[in-house]
Amino acid sequence: MKLITTLAGLLALGFAAAPAQAKVPEAEAARLGKDLTAVGAVRAGNADGSIPAYDGGIRTPPAGYKPGMHYVHPYAGDQVLHTITGANAAQYAAKLTAGHQAMLRLYPDFKLKVYQSRRSCSLPERVEEASRRNAVTATMTEDQNGLNNAILGVPFPIPQNGVEAIWNHRLRYRGFKFRRYFASAAVNRSGDYALFKAQDEGIMHYSGPGLAEIGDVTDIAQLKNIGISYLNITTAPARLAGSIILVLDTINAKDLPRQAWQYNPGTRRVLRAPELAYDNPLYNTDGLATTDQFDIYNGATDRYSFELKGVKEMYIGYNAYDYMSDQRGYKELLTGGTVNADLGRYELHRVFVVDSTLKEGVRHVYSRRTYYLDEDSWNIAVVEAYDTRGDLWRVQDGPIANYYDIPLCSSAIEATYDIQSGRYVVFGLKNEEKMLNWSVNDVDPSKFTPDAIRRMGSR
Repeated sequence: MKLITTLAGLLALGFAAAPAQAKVPEAEAARLGKDLTAVGAVRAGNADGSIPAYDGGIRTPPAGYKPGMHYVHPYAGDQVLHTITGANAAQYAAKLTAGHQAMLRLYPDFKLKVYQSRRSCSLPERVEEASRRNAVTATMTEDQNGLNNAILGVPFPIPQNGVEAIWNHRLRYRGFKFRRYFASAAVNRSGDYALFKAQDEGIMHYSGPGLAEIGDVTDIAQLKNIGISYLNITTAPARLAGSIILVLDTINAKDLPRQAWQYNPGTRRVLRAPELAYDNPLYNTDGLATTDQFDIYNGATDRYSFELKGVKEMYIGYNAYDYMSDQRGYKELLTGGTVNADLGRYELHRVFVVDSTLKEGVRHVYSRRTYYLDEDSWNIAVVEAYDTRGDLWRVQDGPIANYYDIPLCSSAIEATYDIQSGRYVVFGLKNEEKMLNWSVNDVDPSKFTPDAIRRMGSR
């Protein structure tokens, strides 16, 4: 893999693992907002202009958009530049992830429709400012599984090792309080699928500080080690409806591991659910994904060694608004083999490449994973997950979109392809659902307790 090395901070460090207490020097942090964006991306375009310079991204919604509706495609008029298929993949191999190359070999209908690169991602100014502050204050705990002296923004906009890059994904800005309505689908080779529907809501405590209506938390220590409070209520199919998941995700997992409970509507009991972590099967996926694959990657990092390999220009899913359009139903979207590739949009972007290998003495069904993180948003766009024999097992594809009413960037959908079985699962389907809300004031912290979900279930 040929890596481009445009970031001086990465070059100076040789991508080596840095001590947990290391900070970015003031002189290097001063580049943020100048030749680097506030979140650490290279502001300039690439040598041939196929990646443009960053101009701030989408700052206002496009014409025709009103809050609460499905998102209007801001680049609907763009034309396909070229299409990558199994037949011509070798021509583009240097800019294709290993996962996409495997899918092009295995699935005759899979293709990457490549469009003009649009660096559309953006964040509220307060989040950008917090990211600049974090650069010179944030540190990891000694075991690299906890965080100190960062708040609201990207914790490590100039990452010095692979774990810091993963922290950037885990704590990327996704609003403060949210409520979402979505479906998940487990799809067979034939294109038949089982559909699961859910409502979830949560509080991103790490992202609350700095909001005008909050303004009372200025230090990560005040969060009492809770980064995210999360509820998931299954609404369909009928046999699973009423099941409730409660997760309190911690910032320092060594001091306090993730806390999780599940309400079972059949027994009307709330039980602790320690299995909602690591490689245990993710609920409502028919066993096609692990718990830590939700949100592409979530949870503790303690079972793997992470290595930052560098920065590379790659084709990744971007501005993928057709995947969540209410003009596209699930029957059109969910096809045999892969999500309908005719609806996809891929663009050339710079990504941080991170390899993770399983540590000795711990277990996980994946022996190794490679992550590709978008430089403009810190979203993990693609993951390759290898089994215990070292063979590629699953490929995650998380095409990115700007939810420009906030603004923030996150996955349009999350697809996990099991290339050994030919099946796949998709999370975050919104096409036929009420649209999500990233800014909800009535999500109250009192809802995120075992007693509260017991009362909720009893109703």
